[in-house]
Order: sequence, then C-alpha cells, then structure tokens
Amino acid sequence: MKTLELKKASKALADYATHLGEESIVITSNRKPVAALVSLRGVERQSLALSLNPAFRKIIRRARAEVSRGEAYSLDQIKQEMLTKDDSTRRSSTRTRRNAPRR
Repeated sequence: MKTLELKKASKALADYATHLGEESIVITSNRKPVAALVSLRGVERQSLALSLNPAFRKIIRRARAEVSRGEAYSLDQIKQEMLTKDDSTRRSSTRTRRNAPRR
C-alpha cells in the first residue's frame, strides 16, 4: 500500500487511478489518512458496500477487540468442543435407550 501526501499530489486523480494496478493508495493530510484510492478489480459491489457499512465495521472492531483480549476460540477449539458435545450426546441417548423399560 502506497501513501501520498495530498499537498504533493501532482497528477490528476484519473492518472493515479489508471496506474493503480492491484495496489491501494492512502491519501494523507499532515500524515493523517483522509482518503484512499482502491482498486476494485475483482471486487463484488456487495462486498464493497458491506465493507463501507458502519454497522459492519463496528462488528469487525468488536470481534478484533475480543481476539486481542483472548476472548476468541480457534477453529480447532470449536471443532473439538463440538465433537466432544456430539460424543456426549450420543452416549447419553444410548444410555437412555438401554435403560428405558421394555414393553
């Protein structure tokens, strides 16, 4: 990702967009990001709209904060827990069938 200080931008926006390729350019003012020029090649409009949605960005921020606090589970942990629950459910239902009175 390239950065471009707004005061140093010497070309027209169309020139930057034409030569963008797969890379993005973050436009800064006094070293603070103010805009971005992003390639949309291969990007679906729905994905773009979702990524710009404030509610979705809030969900992502919250999820990242949970991960940084160690409040997230890895995929392997979730699989292990689901397998453990599935095994205990099978054992429980098997026991229930064996102990049920016959008629």
